[in-house]
Amino acid sequence: MHLLYLDDAGSVGNPQERFFILAGVSLFERQTYHLECKLDEIAGRFQFPELKQLEFHGNQMLAGRGFWRSVEKQERRRAIADALSSLKQVWGPRSLFGAAVEKTSISPEDPIEFAFEEVSSRFDRFLMRLHRAGKTERGVIVLDKSTMETRLQALATEFRFRGHRAGRLHNLADVPFFVDSKASRLVQYADLVAYALWRHFEKGDSEFFEIIKNDFDQEGGVTHGLLVKTAGQP
Repeated sequence: MHLLYLDDAGSVGNPQERFFILAGVSLFERQTYHLECKLDEIAGRFQFPELKQLEFHGNQMLAGRGFWRSVEKQERRRAIADALSSLKQVWGPRSLFGAAVEKTSISPEDPIEFAFEEVSSRFDRFLMRLHRAGKTERGVIVLDKSTMETRLQALATEFRFRGHRAGRLHNLADVPFFVDSKASRLVQYADLVAYALWRHFEKGDSEFFEIIKNDFDQEGGVTHGLLVKTAGQP
């Protein structure tokens, strides 16, 4: 089983922001423990009463909110960078997936639905490639709890049975699952990936994106795991 953990960045309703991001990480089921341990090691640098309760959220860390206010800015940035780099230390197949959508490029379509369709279909095609290579695996998408829960579950069901623009989803085992990010280091990692993309496209700050830009699903030198949709594109 391959698990795709996703989170978003950017506000659909904020006219001051151009981009909406949906992104995260896909791991084989036995790899999730190892990435969690890497993130726990980074969390262990900081004097926090309960290690597992210290959350990695890119926006809070960079801005110095909550607990992170007590941590020097340089150390906060280093923690984000090291957390993003930790995926490279996990052995075995692992890939990032994401969609960076300039909201005006698809108006009046919903950026959330557009991004979810793109990311889930790309994850499905990744699983199809594994199947054709003799490594048949099913997939499950896991997201942070949000008001989109019912809507995205219904959307994923429609994709599986009725199809979407690029076809149908054939390799997902069930509708998406929603978890509290406080209980999942993997969802927190997805948050950092989405935030890195948002900083890159929205703010022109590529410090964190440079760390992960080569980790998106690819084959034969072609990147499949990242969609960038901007105004002016067909």
